Amino acid sequence: MKRRLLSLVLGAAVAASAFGTMGTAALADENEIYMFISQPEYADAINELIEAYKEVAPDVTINYETTQNDYPTLLKAKLNSGEVPDIFSSTSGKEIDVYKEWSYDLTGQPLTETMLPSVAAAMKSPEDGSGVYGLAIKGNYFGIVYNKAIFEECGITEFPKTTEELKAACEKISEAGYKPFTTGFSEWWVFKHVWQHFLAAAAGDAGVEVSDLVASFEKGEAKVADYPALYNNFFDFIDLAVQYGDDKPLETALENELAAFGSGEAAMVLGQGAWIEADSLAIDPNLQIGFNGYPVSDKADQCKIISGSDQALHVYNESEALQATLDFVNWWYTSDYGINWFTDVAGVVPPVQTEGESSFEIIKQGSELEASEGSAALGICYSTDSWHQVFGELIQSYITGSADKDATCAAIEEQWAAIDGAE
Repeated sequence: MKRRLLSLVLGAAVAASAFGTMGTAALADENEIYMFISQPEYADAINELIEAYKEVAPDVTINYETTQNDYPTLLKAKLNSGEVPDIFSSTSGKEIDVYKEWSYDLTGQPLTETMLPSVAAAMKSPEDGSGVYGLAIKGNYFGIVYNKAIFEECGITEFPKTTEELKAACEKISEAGYKPFTTGFSEWWVFKHVWQHFLAAAAGDAGVEVSDLVASFEKGEAKVADYPALYNNFFDFIDLAVQYGDDKPLETALENELAAFGSGEAAMVLGQGAWIEADSLAIDPNLQIGFNGYPVSDKADQCKIISGSDQALHVYNESEALQATLDFVNWWYTSDYGINWFTDVAGVVPPVQTEGESSFEIIKQGSELEASEGSAALGICYSTDSWHQVFGELIQSYITGSADKDATCAAIEEQWAAIDGAE
């Protein structure tokens, strides 16, 4: 899977000029589905899904467009203009309610019979616990992806579980001539994947649920400085990643991370997960991939992976192609091909009940770690992507030195209350 640029046209059924002129008239065909989603890392896999569906429904055309940067802004522009995609994406959890008025309630659809209960729970309205307003491309595991061979060469026999152990590991890796981290810090969404590990530690230290901690920030009641795991440990981690990471961290995107990790230049990848395994192995089929949580404190037991379904795909409830869209997503979640697609093609944690086993190391190791050590809360689902995008931009400003830690924390608090607290 290769990274796609903004507004790149994807899908075997799509004409080359489809998206440059896509408008409400083009959406009027009851057999033409417009799919506009984030997660370009799954572009090749979704193209294969579309190709397979053409064998089932040859009269249906699926126009597929994907981007990552500025997706929330672009989606809201489409919604406001009336150019609502038949399928669009958002974060699960809080954003289910943000997009509820445009989303079809999938309750009673065949796909809900195969959807995992944990996934269905993430697709319900947090406000009243009703409905099933989305489906997922994947479940997920979040943590640090690392090169086992580099760790072994550097004499690191166990993955570092504490912040001090991580610093020592970075020194050894650097002394051996490798880059300890590749970060992807040009992408705003990378920061939310990292932040949630420290958020879970902060909530644990305070004896509260992550959802309650987030709510207190939204209400303007909490301060970052009150939580050492956030004020000290998170920012120390960002500093460490910059010190031992890419030469130009704010110019490093997903494709750069893949190149650095797959080639054996970098020992650890930040902000990514199972979705990078196939591309990494395409660079080096013999790459020895490891996976673990983020060392977030001096407590080894807080180094945990995070699991859950963080993204939702919505079906537009007033779509001219509603029946065709429902037929497609039901086939995706209930057919043999669709169910096997999650593990065999996309290489993701299946959001459906299946007996199939993944061949991906990140998924296998994530499953084993979750079973043996448990997992931390999926904190990203408690905030909107509008908030996460601003948060990522604030941390990027911190990295450039245009804002110090205290100014950045003040802005985080202000924006959290302004963006999510206002909803």
